[in-house]
Amino acid sequence: MIRVGAKYQHLIGSGGCVCHNPQMRKVSQRLTDFSRRGFLAGLGAALVAAGRPAPVLAAPAVSGGTVLFRNLRLFDGKADTLRSGIQVLVEGGRIAAVDTTNSAPPADARTIDCGGRVLMPGLIDAHWHALFAAVPLAILMAADPGYIFAVATAEAERTLLRGFTTIRDLGGPVYSFKRAIDDGVIAGPRIYPSGPMITTSGGHGDLRQLTDLPRTSDRLSSVETLGGAMIADSVGEVQMRTREQLMQGASQLKIVGGGGVSSPRSPLDMSTFSETDLRAAVAVAKDWNTYVTVHAYAPNTIQRAIAAGAACIEHAHLMDEDTAKLMADKGVWLSIQPFMSAEDSVPLTGPSQERLLQVVAGTHTAYGLARKHKLKTAFGSDMLFSPAVTARQGTMLTHLSNWYGNAEILKMATSTNAELMALSNLRNPYPGQLGVIEKGAYADVLLIDGNPLETIGLIADPDKNLKIIMKDGKIYKNTLVG
Repeated sequence: MIRVGAKYQHLIGSGGCVCHNPQMRKVSQRLTDFSRRGFLAGLGAALVAAGRPAPVLAAPAVSGGTVLFRNLRLFDGKADTLRSGIQVLVEGGRIAAVDTTNSAPPADARTIDCGGRVLMPGLIDAHWHALFAAVPLAILMAADPGYIFAVATAEAERTLLRGFTTIRDLGGPVYSFKRAIDDGVIAGPRIYPSGPMITTSGGHGDLRQLTDLPRTSDRLSSVETLGGAMIADSVGEVQMRTREQLMQGASQLKIVGGGGVSSPRSPLDMSTFSETDLRAAVAVAKDWNTYVTVHAYAPNTIQRAIAAGAACIEHAHLMDEDTAKLMADKGVWLSIQPFMSAEDSVPLTGPSQERLLQVVAGTHTAYGLARKHKLKTAFGSDMLFSPAVTARQGTMLTHLSNWYGNAEILKMATSTNAELMALSNLRNPYPGQLGVIEKGAYADVLLIDGNPLETIGLIADPDKNLKIIMKDGKIYKNTLVG
């Protein structure tokens, strides 16, 4: 018999046993009936229905209350230099003041002496996959969903402890996972969810075996059941699948415009959706007051997406001069990843390895074009299928030093990426200011031992160099003595 305390007696009456409570019976039945996708999608609701106790965090946060950071040098997310003679006051999850007058702290404030270290905004990764980043693909396709969720939970904490306090998720069933983080059930970054990427038969993300063909409309493939992708082969299906994601809480839509590295039968040069299909997705997003980002590598695929009204392009490593100029003329965002070598990916073989080499070969040219045409460029890492690879998230950011100065890199991963997050408009799950340290902004804060404006490599070793990590005014790491 399961007993609960007085706090939850209203759920069960006076008997003290939840076994026969109608709500518990409903939860039990739901858990029994869950498919792979249903388990992940329904976890948050099941916890609520059961009357869950106070949350226990994977890395227990210290409730922030009122915190005053003193004796620091400030990188505010926008400036090219550090500012001294400043103290930063945090109250209720927000930056309450950036004070240059050395005012006395409020009576209830906890004062933290930063010892002259650098205080900066939390980092933002514009291309991440919270549920898939650390789980090998073979396990994703076959393992019990409870195991997948457990691995993803551990990875979410590690992501936060690398200093990434916000991510934009571009493929995966993360709606309830996001809620669990927001509710404090697990530790992790803020998530801007897309839900499953929308693709076509044969497009990137279609991981069906050839024995699963032909496709039938009454049966979902394994990757669709898992929630990694949804296949749409007509305008009507595009409208249906995109509306389904927005209905569940997508902050933006991820549409697959062409081939990809990790899908064995989708070469990078191919295009999937027609311009008419893409326009249908853009129209749905507009109706919901948000935007579409399109996965595309090749010039023709990128140009088709731009013609259809996409606000952002993911990857674009094979773009040419004309395509970059078109992106600049139309004000389209570029969300690109600095893949420099095979070390930035899980080991690949066959066609996937060949495509990765194509991406690596095109990286330098693509960034050069982005700089030349002054494209609105976001940083994303797109780490997948390995905890060893995800540990390189900060290293990926330091790769940008091949094309940008350190201040430019830090601004890109903070205030610039925050501008991209804000494109979600009325679907923005976090409508306050991200990526900066200024009055009224979210209190997502890092304290770094050293000066990243001089040594960007500090970001690549967060265990050693990040002394404090705060998200939403709560401290998740503090290694300062005393």
